[in-house]
Amino acid sequence: MIIVTGAAGFIGSCLISFLNQNQYNDIVAVDDFDRPEKENNLKGKTISEKVNRDDFHEWVQAKHMHIQFIFHLGARTDTTEFDTSIFDRLNLTYSKKVWNNCVEYGIPLVYASSAATYGEGELGYDDDEAKINSLKPLNPYGDSKNEFDKWCFKQNKAPYFWCGLKFFNVYGPNEYHKGRMASVIWHAYKQIKQSGKMKLFRSHRTDFKDGEQLRDFIYVKDLCNVCLFLLHHRKNSGIYNLGSGEARTFNDLVLAVFKSLQLDASIDYIDIPQDIRNTYQYYTQANMNKLKKIGYSQSFTSLENGVEDYVQQYLMKESYY
Repeated sequence: MIIVTGAAGFIGSCLISFLNQNQYNDIVAVDDFDRPEKENNLKGKTISEKVNRDDFHEWVQAKHMHIQFIFHLGARTDTTEFDTSIFDRLNLTYSKKVWNNCVEYGIPLVYASSAATYGEGELGYDDDEAKINSLKPLNPYGDSKNEFDKWCFKQNKAPYFWCGLKFFNVYGPNEYHKGRMASVIWHAYKQIKQSGKMKLFRSHRTDFKDGEQLRDFIYVKDLCNVCLFLLHHRKNSGIYNLGSGEARTFNDLVLAVFKSLQLDASIDYIDIPQDIRNTYQYYTQANMNKLKKIGYSQSFTSLENGVEDYVQQYLMKESYY
């Protein structure tokens, strides 16, 4: 069986669907399952069992001999949350228990790290493990992800295969429940449908024009493809970037949404809210050479094609992946 934590969330539910499509049907879904707005994410998927997040570690002790692989995607991902105790409990303590279970029972592990660990990118966006101790994330969420990455390398014992994936800006279906933390594509679609316009953040730096802030956007289906590759690969443990490898502007993204809706573009620029202005990233781009060097050869979906698929096949139809 394959374990997916954070199973009812955006990425976790997409991974389960992708695994089902590739004939993996013995899947155990782990989450807190207490948010009704996330229930549709798992409808229609083939799942062997649902396990409450708080019961998972005890469950592993009883069922470990049947576990083939763990994808640990469950985490608190709110970049505007500043209560560090929440991240300590859900992103650090919990993840350490998952790691230790994998060590004890010989289970391979892939877990979600984050590009938020790179902070302002002053050290670049290379998944060089020698730089992890020097990274300076901009918020408690990024700190929690980086602290766990650092903790992994300090351990005397590790799963026989483990991999931390630094997700960049992931977008795609099944994020209806995320609200403010949903992708810019989701927000753009909602705004354009309601008003015919899109609001983007104005630049507060002289070296970037309005809407020309750059991000590495990765379609969630590409992320799932990488996870499937690692499920089979099971060697070359370590930290890996997971983005498209190409930075694109928010203007590019919004224009792709307008085009997918067959509408003329209309963009208004607004100030970045004060509560995130000092921690706002103006540029991210994953160096993907490390993953390619271990044999990953699939191409990544272009922003235009990913947005078109997401908008026309999911948002416009209010459907799930």
